[in-house]
Amino acid sequence: MIKLIHLIFIFSSLISFTGRMALSVFKPSLLQNKLIKIAPHIIDTILLLSGLTLVIQGNWLDGEFGWIISKFILLLGYIGFGIMAMRLKGISRWVGFIAAITCFIAIFITAITKNGFI
Repeated sequence: MIKLIHLIFIFSSLISFTGRMALSVFKPSLLQNKLIKIAPHIIDTILLLSGLTLVIQGNWLDGEFGWIISKFILLLGYIGFGIMAMRLKGISRWVGFIAAITCFIAIFITAITKNGFI
């Protein structure tokens, strides 16, 4: 059940991020909506908590856990580049967006293969 919740919120996070980027281009005034401001934080909090629960329940820290550290580092990159994408303007915004999506894809690949960069 926790894995299903985690998967749902993985895709919710991606949809939320790309949706907010689209809104920032086409309808920036909608970004001031209270729900649009709060929802990503709720989604990402549930995503993080479900991920931590999976790590603890799966006893993944008992064996080789370099992949978990890799995912955490990539998560920090996703957050940092996401902030860059949402706050900056021009080409910097799109560099941040592409870098955030790249981190997201790398997190996904790392989760599937359980093979970290470290």
